[in-house]
Amino acid sequence: MKTKEKNTKENNRRPDRNRTPRKKPQTEFASLGLNPKVLSRLEKLGYEKPSPIQREFIPIALTGRDVTGQAQTGTGKTAAFGLPILEQMDLRLPSLQALILTPTRELSEQVANELERLGPNNLKLAVLVGGRPIRKQIQTLEQGAQIVVGTPGRVIDLLFRKELKLEEIKFVVLDEADRMLDIGFRPDIEKIMKRCPTERQTLLLSATMSDEVERLAKRFMNEPARVDLSEKDVANKSIRQYYISVDPDRKITLLARLLLQERPQQVLVFTRTKRGAEKLHKAFNKKLKNIAMIHGDLPQQKRDRVIKDFRSGKTRMLIATDVVGRGIDISGISHIINYDVPEFCDDYVHRIGRAGRLSSVDTGQAFTFVTREQGSQLTEIEKRINMLLDEYELKDFSSLRPRPPKNY
Repeated sequence: MKTKEKNTKENNRRPDRNRTPRKKPQTEFASLGLNPKVLSRLEKLGYEKPSPIQREFIPIALTGRDVTGQAQTGTGKTAAFGLPILEQMDLRLPSLQALILTPTRELSEQVANELERLGPNNLKLAVLVGGRPIRKQIQTLEQGAQIVVGTPGRVIDLLFRKELKLEEIKFVVLDEADRMLDIGFRPDIEKIMKRCPTERQTLLLSATMSDEVERLAKRFMNEPARVDLSEKDVANKSIRQYYISVDPDRKITLLARLLLQERPQQVLVFTRTKRGAEKLHKAFNKKLKNIAMIHGDLPQQKRDRVIKDFRSGKTRMLIATDVVGRGIDISGISHIINYDVPEFCDDYVHRIGRAGRLSSVDTGQAFTFVTREQGSQLTEIEKRINMLLDEYELKDFSSLRPRPPKNY
C-alpha cells in the first residue's frame, strides 16, 4: 500500500509534456496566460517568477484592454508591457504594429534591447531617437520594422518627413509617462497619438500618477484598467535610506569620508546641475580611479560609453544629473548618494530606485546630504515615501560646524 501510494504521488508530480510545470501557479509566468513559446524563451533567459507589476499587468493586457500601470522604478515594467504585445502581434506581417514612446535615448535603447531578448529571432525593431544618425533610422524603417521604440521628438520628426507611418499601429505604449510630461513632451505625445488608429490597445506605465498623467490617460485611453502597486510603498523599502546633515562647504569632504567608511561596490552620485557634476568630478578625478561623469550636454557617443563602462563594472563611481535618474537598468549598484537634494520628491524615488534592483544586489543603500536650510525638503520627501529616513553617523567626523550660542 505504501509503495503504491508513493508511486501515485510520483506520477501526480510528473509534469504534463504539453504544459509548463509549476509549483506555485500564482507566482510563476505559466499562470499568466502566456503561450508555450514565450514561456520557453523566458525559461532560457532565466526568468523564474514575475515581479508584482508583471503578475498584475500581463493578464489584463493580454485581453487587449487598455491598462495603466504604476509601480516603483526597477520592477520589470518593460517585460510587463512587452510580453503581452509580443504575444498579440502577428509576426507574419512585416508592417509596423507597435509604437513605444519613452522620455530618453538611453531608455529607448534599453527597452529595444530587452524586447529583442524577449522576442523571437525574426522580430524587426527600429529605435528612433535624437543624437543618432537620422538617415540610418530611415533606412531601418524602409527595410521594415514591426516595433518602433523612440523618443517623442524624433518620432515627430520622422512623421513630418513622412518616413514613419502609423496607420496600422495596434499597440501604443507610453513608458515613464510622468517623466515625458515633466520634460515637456506633452504636445508631441498628443500629435503622435492623434495619428494612431482609434482601434488600438494603449498601455501606460508610470512611476507616479500625477493629475497631468491622469488627464493624458483619460484623453487617449479607453476605460483603462488600473494596476497600482505604489500606493503604500512609493520607495523601495528594501533599500536602507539615510540622511546626513551637512554644511554646504563640507559636502565634498563628507562625500570623501562616506566613501572611505562605506567602501561601496559601485556608487551613483547625483547632483542637481551639470555644473555641480563637473565640479564634483574635477574634485575626485585625480584622487579616485574608475570614476566618470554623465549629464545631458555630453555628446551621445560619450554618454553611451559612460553607461556601458558603468554597466560592465569598469566604472565604480558615476557622478550624474537626473539624465540617468529614471529608467536606466544598471545592476550592481550598491550605493546611491544624493549629493544634492532632488528638486522634486518624485525624483528622489527614481534616484534611489537605481540601488538594489531586480538583477542587482539584494539590498542597496541610499544617502541624502541635507543642509540646515533644506530640512523642509527632507520632510516633504519623507511624506512622499511614507517613511522616516534614519540619520547616518560617520566615525570621527562632523559634517556640521557647531552653532554659536543664541546670545552670541
